[in-house]
Amino acid sequence: QVRLVESGGGLVQPGGSLRLSCKGFGFSFENYWMTWVRQAPGKGLEWVSQINPGGDVLNYVDSVKGRFTIARDNAEKILYLHMNSLKPEDTAMYSCNAGVFWGQGTQVTVSS
Repeated sequence: QVRLVESGGGLVQPGGSLRLSCKGFGFSFENYWMTWVRQAPGKGLEWVSQINPGGDVLNYVDSVKGRFTIARDNAEKILYLHMNSLKPEDTAMYSCNAGVFWGQGTQVTVSS
């Protein structure tokens, strides 16, 4: 059974950091481009970051460049999103994607 399971979200103060994880099950994780997306309350889905199967091509939306880092561990089938200098506008449900497969998401709330 194919699954993507996110974890690592939570409540953090502005300027803080979080590391999100996305564990893949039941598919060839190492062959897929992996993507993080987010959806803020009342807003549409926003593409955040993407990484190629080899882990050497990284893309980011402008609003997170220099603050977020995407990474992957193909042996463990885990995708990461390291988030630093978090801002209130980063508050959203963060989900990972691999082709047609989607996770359920993990909530990130940035608030003092």
